[in-house]
Amino acid sequence: MPYTARIIGDAEKQRFDEFMARHPKGHVLQTWGWGELKSKTGWQPWRVVLEREGEIVAGISILERKIPVIGTPIFYASRGPVLDWQDESLFDALLLEVRKLARKRGAIFLKVDPDVPSSAQDLENYLKSRGFRSAETGKGFEGVQPKYVFRLDISPTEETLLAQMHQKTRYNVKLATKKGVSIRVGTKADLPEFYRVLKETTERDKFLVRSYSYFEDMYGELNPAGMAEVFIAEYEGQVIAGTLALIIGEKAWYLYGASSNAHRNVMPNYLIQWEMIRWAKSRGCTLYDFRGVPGHLTEDNPLYGLYRFKKGFNGEYTEFIGEWDLVYRPVIYSLWNTLEPIYSDVVKGIIGKLRRRNRG
Repeated sequence: MPYTARIIGDAEKQRFDEFMARHPKGHVLQTWGWGELKSKTGWQPWRVVLEREGEIVAGISILERKIPVIGTPIFYASRGPVLDWQDESLFDALLLEVRKLARKRGAIFLKVDPDVPSSAQDLENYLKSRGFRSAETGKGFEGVQPKYVFRLDISPTEETLLAQMHQKTRYNVKLATKKGVSIRVGTKADLPEFYRVLKETTERDKFLVRSYSYFEDMYGELNPAGMAEVFIAEYEGQVIAGTLALIIGEKAWYLYGASSNAHRNVMPNYLIQWEMIRWAKSRGCTLYDFRGVPGHLTEDNPLYGLYRFKKGFNGEYTEFIGEWDLVYRPVIYSLWNTLEPIYSDVVKGIIGKLRRRNRG
């Protein structure tokens, strides 16, 4: 049966997000609000849908951005597209529409990083057969979005989830409660305190963080739509930890976490995760995603502590299929692959130096 393809506008925002919420492969990074958030950081969002008998059967939120020096745009569909991956004719039809848009915009390539495990050999074979090429970088958590995560099935009872945790994790959850740590859902007024603690975390653990305005924009775009919440941990009247979670349909994601240098011995990070899991269950979720962990799992890895912390909640270690590029302009794509690592490293180095200088 033929499909109708369209680029949709603001009037269909709710309809688009409802499709993302109910689809098994729907993802918060493919929602309308996420595209609007990224539009404030230099990206241009495009939303393409395929319809059959008036119903959306496939959707993709594409972010377009002109790359430095070259000044030509790239396309990126973060955790997209969203469709039945087994339906090759449907996927072919969607890729055809994206190619038409790419031709109009002069895009170099389309990058996708599907929410699909690496064991999906059929999908990998399909991507290769349609001209996609692997775009693994091996940096950070192995890509723009993490390639390795812990995911927890939260459909069992709370009692079962607690019982299935690592003994030390369960002990620390209970310890935080016993010590008097309290967790609450925050409001916009809590964002400054959350960010203050987040800055403490980044300075302690030596990683970069986005500006306060980014978190303000994220909350403003996603919280009114019911897709984001801030959680605050308090102890003796003081904010000592905070997290930011995203949610859509039956899935929730732990996106950012922050902990103060003070009172770390009362284990707020464990209790706040447990309360986020309980919150996700109360919202009807069956999946809780702890997000990125390192792919190199030896104990000498600087990020091994993060892996061990998330592993303690008994989630399933998941490797995604990774990043794949569909190239439209091969010559410029080759130039981009040469320049991008240099640009990325130089810019991050400059930002790091400026932040260290400002702290000094």
